[in-house]
Amino acid sequence: MTIKYLPPTFIILLPLLCSTNPLVLATPTHDDQFHNLTSKPNRKAFEIIIGGGGVTIGGGTPSSDCPPPPPPPCSPPYQPPVPTRVEIATRVIQEFKKRIECDPFQVIQTWTGRNACEYKGFRCAYLKKYNQQAVFSVQFNGFGFAGRNLGIDNFIEKLPDVSIFHANSNNFSGVIPESINTLPYLFELDLSNNKYEGEFPSAVLGATQLTYLDLRFNGFSGRVPPQVFNLQLVALFINNNKLEQELPWNLGATPAAFLTLANNKFCGPIPKSIGQASETLLEVLFLNNQLSGCLPCEVGQLRKARVFDAEGNFLTGLIPNSYACLGNMQYLILARNQLHGPVPEAVCRLPKLVNLTLSNNYFTEVGPECMKLIKKKVLDVSNNCIPGLPCQRPTQECERFFNEPKYSCPQVQQIPCLGSAPYLTAEVSIDLPHPQPALSYPALAPGSN
Repeated sequence: MTIKYLPPTFIILLPLLCSTNPLVLATPTHDDQFHNLTSKPNRKAFEIIIGGGGVTIGGGTPSSDCPPPPPPPCSPPYQPPVPTRVEIATRVIQEFKKRIECDPFQVIQTWTGRNACEYKGFRCAYLKKYNQQAVFSVQFNGFGFAGRNLGIDNFIEKLPDVSIFHANSNNFSGVIPESINTLPYLFELDLSNNKYEGEFPSAVLGATQLTYLDLRFNGFSGRVPPQVFNLQLVALFINNNKLEQELPWNLGATPAAFLTLANNKFCGPIPKSIGQASETLLEVLFLNNQLSGCLPCEVGQLRKARVFDAEGNFLTGLIPNSYACLGNMQYLILARNQLHGPVPEAVCRLPKLVNLTLSNNYFTEVGPECMKLIKKKVLDVSNNCIPGLPCQRPTQECERFFNEPKYSCPQVQQIPCLGSAPYLTAEVSIDLPHPQPALSYPALAPGSN
């Protein structure tokens, strides 16, 4: 119910409510009473409602309860700043990225952001010198990158902290920059199975800190510079190129344990200096070249070697008796040459042999120790000129060979290690040894790492 009338003594002068003057109460006159009875109240100024649920000043509607405001969004997680050395590499990688036109495995899609440590194909490690993380490894093996004249120049030499650069099975070409010799930590370089051509890259000769060099399955041609064998390498793979001419005379100066020169066009003799590598050389592959002359007696000095493979050349003469000193030899492969004479019994007594392949030569005789290896299927003398054994050359072919002039090879009858090799006088065990895997042979496949 709305109050329409108030007693005169309680009439409030409404305009005074908004005034700063003190409130004045007065006894109204007759006219004032008439005016208050007939005039409409100023509802905009003040309104009292009984039963209406409250008092509203200023003519508004009753307020409703509002829900609390939503909480502010969470702050992004803290991201530490990218180390300076990583930022340097990241800028270089972003420039290199622009040169890649073919990326079959969508690798470069991961090359986003400021931190190259998160990119596929790159690894970081703590660099003590700078007390921070740095890009130390590039692993592009099998990525299949391609582009017009895509090379590693203006890239590898700008990665100041790179230690390992593996780029097997891509389409890189051009030149290897000479300035890689300024990279203080670069010790592994693998550019195998790419599109490089021309002379042997002289740039690697200045990278004296290298311990692993893999240039196989490219188109390098010409001679191999002697300086290669002065590098302090553990492994050198230059097989399956177009390299030619004679092997450098200082081949034996290499400290490499693994030396793979196969499937090229090398000619001339195996250097006699190979005996100088007696303390380090474990595996050497000369197969499928054009090597000629005699087997050097100095090979017998390789007392730690376990693989010697010279298959598929033009080597001639007898197997030197010094080869009986190869006490750790497991794979002695001399097939497809022009070797002749008897197979030395002392060589057949080598205690760790698991494969002695002499097939496709012109050997004429095997003794009882060698016969034991034939029965164990360790020794293969097929397609020779040995009477009484199966699978030999036709008699006419053998006669024709022996009627031709032969290259004269010196033969030392004495076995140098006779007094220090017990297996040469003791009974040979009938049990086959358990060989260590030959690590060089996988390098004869282009995609192997």
